[in-house]
Amino acid sequence: MTSSSSALDLLVLTFNCGKSLVNPPVFAHHLQTALSRNASGLPDLVVLSLQEIAPLSYCFIGGYFLNPYLTRFEEAVNIAARNHGDAHPDEGGSPHSPDGALAQPVRPAKPYTLVRANNVGYTGIMLFARDPSRLQDIQEAEVGFGAAEMGNKGAVGLRMLYEDGSGESTEVTFVSTHLAAMEWNLPRRNANWAAIMRGMAFENPEAVVTNFRTSSTPSTPSADETDEQVGLLHDEHDAQQSRLQQQLHNISVFKPSSHLFVSGDLNYRISTTSPPPSATFPSLDPESPHYYPEFFRLDQLTRERKAGRTLHGLEEHEVRFPPTYKYDVLPPKAGADKGLELDVPWKFAPHRYPSWTDRILFLDIPFWAKGNDGNDSQGPVMKVRAYDALPLLRSSDHRPVFLRVDVPLVAPKDLAPPANLADENSAAVADPRVRLPVEIDPEAWERRAAARRKEVMAGWSMFLWSTKQGAWILTTMIIVGLSAYWLYSGF
Repeated sequence: MTSSSSALDLLVLTFNCGKSLVNPPVFAHHLQTALSRNASGLPDLVVLSLQEIAPLSYCFIGGYFLNPYLTRFEEAVNIAARNHGDAHPDEGGSPHSPDGALAQPVRPAKPYTLVRANNVGYTGIMLFARDPSRLQDIQEAEVGFGAAEMGNKGAVGLRMLYEDGSGESTEVTFVSTHLAAMEWNLPRRNANWAAIMRGMAFENPEAVVTNFRTSSTPSTPSADETDEQVGLLHDEHDAQQSRLQQQLHNISVFKPSSHLFVSGDLNYRISTTSPPPSATFPSLDPESPHYYPEFFRLDQLTRERKAGRTLHGLEEHEVRFPPTYKYDVLPPKAGADKGLELDVPWKFAPHRYPSWTDRILFLDIPFWAKGNDGNDSQGPVMKVRAYDALPLLRSSDHRPVFLRVDVPLVAPKDLAPPANLADENSAAVADPRVRLPVEIDPEAWERRAAARRKEVMAGWSMFLWSTKQGAWILTTMIIVGLSAYWLYSGF
């Protein structure tokens, strides 16, 4: 395999919105940090992984009710891009005026196009591209693991083929998720991840199984066949099962030919209990004996991931930022404009241990795609430019976290493992691109469709009974109904 020198410049950002409308100029100001960190140009793709986007009733109903929350993020991304210091000819401007003097580049109103936005309850994903024509074959997937598999907690995914201008391409999968909260809920968080592996499918798995069985003609050994013939039939059956498993693998989160990024409020903590009144909290003072890096060794996610109990096969860049949760937002400083507040005063909430709940992980380049058994220093690598947290926003008790990374354009056929790799290399078995940690549930799509219908009904019920707008609609409906009854009775 010849390694590619081209790369997809990618920015992934995760943010728990606190069910509040984001302030676009403030969010854009902080987002500029992510756009500028260790890079001169704007990323090709921006992916926002959002949790608690809006009140639950709005999230369940979606559409008109959710759009105001999403459009503010679209506005913020484009404000940040327009204010970015790098000028590009393809952005519609020249760094020089006609007389040769330096001039401000003229930028388009929307440097980024919102290609796709989707949500499962509280959890959403937004995909922005500078050049949408480079994205092909976009697929969606979702799973809920709240009550009755509804999406008060859940995950939503996007998968696509990215092509650069020279004809090179690579496949990328993004998963945005929100796992179970509370310190003591560690087993539930691991179970949520298992539900993602089992239930998130980018095609209907039941249709895949049905189509495979329709196209295959299984043979049943008869009484007069020899042992050798029976053995051949068993071998044929095993080969067919292997092909079916491969087809299901291809629609899973761990599609062998695709890069994978998982981001969100993963909710892993540094303790399984709430802090007592005398608890020692992390400090942001490098001179303090309680400087926050000392607490990261207690991080549940790192421990559980290395033990193979969650986020199987995924890697994370070194965490050098402070805990991202939980913050108590304090009143604004004297004279501060609350609407444009860039430096929000805060303290750690006393009833929760500060933890690194907001994270972004990815599948690294597998050894078979690097050449020379993975020892080729010239092979493709994930080049992480930055992995950091942004400042606190007044609307949330979480800090946003971003990952800026160059994703090598490894062709899907080169990223997928060679045939029979698991038989030849026992170390490859641990890679989820070779063997799924959890098999796909064939009924996943059907159950998700049923859960979605419940979400819509629950959303409208919550909206009518718990909001002022809903109360007006409900009152109007009752008045209209009574009036119609009175008129009908009068006749």
